[in-house]
Amino acid sequence: DMWMYLSENDKFSNFGNEDALIWHETNIPYAVWTPTSTRTHTLTYYPTEALKHNGSLYAHVYFSRSGYPVDPTDPEYEQKSAFGRTHPIVAYLRKSKAGHKKSLLGDSDESEEKLPPKENKESEDKEEGPVEYISYWKPNVTINLVDDFTRYPQNNIPPNVAPYLNVDPTTNSYYPTVFFNEFWLLRDKLTALNETVKELTLNLEVSPISMTKWQLFLQIEQSFQVHRSYGSMLEGEADELKRVFLEGNPYLLGLTMIVSLFHSLFDFLAFKNDIQFWNKNKSMEGLSAKSVVLNFICQLIIFLYLLDNDTSWMILASSGVGVCIEFWKIGKAMHVEIDRSGKIPMLRFRDRESYTQNKTKEYDALAMKYLTYVLLVLMAGFAIYSLKYDKHKSWYSWILSSLTSCVYMFGFIMMCPQLFINYKLKSVAHMPWRQMTYKFLNTIIDDLFAFVIKMPWLHRLSVFRDDVIFLIYLYQRWVYPVDKKRVNEFGFGGEDEPAAPQTLEGAAAAQQIEAKAETSTEDKKTK
Repeated sequence: DMWMYLSENDKFSNFGNEDALIWHETNIPYAVWTPTSTRTHTLTYYPTEALKHNGSLYAHVYFSRSGYPVDPTDPEYEQKSAFGRTHPIVAYLRKSKAGHKKSLLGDSDESEEKLPPKENKESEDKEEGPVEYISYWKPNVTINLVDDFTRYPQNNIPPNVAPYLNVDPTTNSYYPTVFFNEFWLLRDKLTALNETVKELTLNLEVSPISMTKWQLFLQIEQSFQVHRSYGSMLEGEADELKRVFLEGNPYLLGLTMIVSLFHSLFDFLAFKNDIQFWNKNKSMEGLSAKSVVLNFICQLIIFLYLLDNDTSWMILASSGVGVCIEFWKIGKAMHVEIDRSGKIPMLRFRDRESYTQNKTKEYDALAMKYLTYVLLVLMAGFAIYSLKYDKHKSWYSWILSSLTSCVYMFGFIMMCPQLFINYKLKSVAHMPWRQMTYKFLNTIIDDLFAFVIKMPWLHRLSVFRDDVIFLIYLYQRWVYPVDKKRVNEFGFGGEDEPAAPQTLEGAAAAQQIEAKAETSTEDKKTK
């Protein structure tokens, strides 16, 4: 038999209070998997004023053998035949930092968060302050009776089981293990308690659970806690992972896992070939040096934005490595020198000779001139819109978010100068096609899941921006024939000009020189 009482105290002894008793079940089979083993009940609870103002509420659940009372004052009460457990119905969770965002212009009352004036002022002055907690109502209480008849050694109980065992000291026997299952209770299902709440719904369930499933839940929760302590998982990421299993199709989930492995593989290959290309590149002919610099600036903006939004350290490390690689690519595309003429050493950038001695620099500057005008207009318009209608933590946060949003939405503009250079030179022989192919394969994977994963429409449309650019690259590769006389991406020349007619002796000498050159070339290839 089972009794459930609600009380605002963590200790309960008033068993005669009928108002506190909210649920009573009899003859619940224990460790028997039948339809009658699962019982459910739904009720409406009207919160008190104390509960609305950060009060507490506890569910006191008592079990006994059928026919035995749970009240210790009852003459028929037996200690070995009854036991109880207490579970909080109200959870106190830290308020998210998004609550400190506000309208920087101060002219929108609806955009202001409902914070006390003093705390709001303190959050403006400094980020670190007293942590604010909010009380939340748990709409679901699932009580699982663990099917466990294991004989444990008295001094060697497994550490993951010991906290849940209720041992009778007189007989050294343990009562049935009660597990309040909150594994599938996500944070967005909780209800914030305040003065506007009039009534609350409480869904109750009591059911058996196998030992294996119970240990699996405990192990996964423990793994989440370890990741959170290391900083590799944020508070809401565990709920998002659970939501995939709750709301997702199992076949789609399996397909996602397989495609994600290919995505990681293509990402690694693109990363490797990108480094190989710039490490072996000897000439900047046909390549846009300004695009390399702009890519570094974009990566730096994204890194600062992630740092400002408390992203996990694993994503920060990945983004930080990307910033370092983009800066390294500037050193391969331009001459980087340290100017020590002043009091503070400064970095000085100078174009390479292969970039300035041909039409590449002229076409690159011409393309960036007009694209910069377009980009500045778009950035200014989006920044003004964000300042007017969105909420931000500070002016620094507004600048970062505006720049990052422009990078995400208008990033394809940064790749347009390369299209213009290809158009003017009528050649694409200088392009790193292997690296771009791997990136395009990743883009196709992103396209497939753009309409499967929940995301804003603006971000969903931005997924297809790289497709347009790459399709134009493919068109240019098809239209422009391969010029074998051009210097390729590794700085090596192609076919030589036809030689002038020579005498027999001169031809023989030339053949000997060509033979030596071919031997030297073959040795270089072998090395």
